[in-house]
Amino acid sequence: MMRVALIIPTRNAGPHLDRLLAALAAQTRQPDQIFVVDSSSTDNTVARYREFGAQVEVIPAESFNHGGTRRWASQQVDADVLIYMTQDAIPTSPDSFANLLDELCSEADIGVAYGRQLPHEDACLLSAQSRQFNYPPHSRTKRREDADELGIKTCFSSDSFAAYRREALAQSGGFPEDAIGSEDAYVAARLLLNGYAVRYAANAEVYHSHNYSLLQEFRRYFDIGVFYGRERWIRAAFGGAKNEGLRYFCQEVSALFSVRAYHLLPEVVIRTFLKLVGYRLGQAEQRLPQSLKRRISMFPGYWK
Repeated sequence: MMRVALIIPTRNAGPHLDRLLAALAAQTRQPDQIFVVDSSSTDNTVARYREFGAQVEVIPAESFNHGGTRRWASQQVDADVLIYMTQDAIPTSPDSFANLLDELCSEADIGVAYGRQLPHEDACLLSAQSRQFNYPPHSRTKRREDADELGIKTCFSSDSFAAYRREALAQSGGFPEDAIGSEDAYVAARLLLNGYAVRYAANAEVYHSHNYSLLQEFRRYFDIGVFYGRERWIRAAFGGAKNEGLRYFCQEVSALFSVRAYHLLPEVVIRTFLKLVGYRLGQAEQRLPQSLKRRISMFPGYWK
């Protein structure tokens, strides 16, 4: 029997805990260890997780790093498989963990399996469309040779709900020490280059979505641009986006027309423009003053 550890980074997770803890308790495949790394929450997050039976380690909020903190957490647990979740990802059924682990073990070379994300009940139309675009209803295994078809989407993954083989993770270098975000894409790319496969597990589902404002969308894509600007080896190894941006835009417009939400069309155009500007600005971040980067990044603490 393989040992499984569940790792959850938290920061003031209170609004999600009633649903999340109930969903975790209902899982048919329980993790052997639950490890929570908390960035100095000011609510009852730490107390509730400890009451639930989790091991909780509290770190200074300013020390949190999307890559480094996950890397450190992986070194604190004793398990063959590491399930990573974000604090706002809610399993949709008691079999979410079991299905994810089955998918991870379905082929010998799979290094990571990530689950399907469905929109929360309060998701707006555009947020729901984002989930449908990135998390289709059919599973797929991706290998390095699929880059000719998928381009950089080959290494798309999400540690909002993902299971990693510890051995594969270690052989591929683990999570990066320093990452503003997209650490899951970094790890997936390393796994692929080391001969492992990435599995999208459509039958392992969680509720997870964000209703980003226009400004938040700009900031998010600035950070994504920073990541890919610094990790240029990923694009060199897997290629570009293969017109994914245009396909996404067309599907957004189609979704609006299907429900006659024509009034949202200007927002879609503006949102798409801000994503592009944010991404390009992020790629040129070395030319920007530190004070400006703190103001436009979604994670200003990263730039201290």
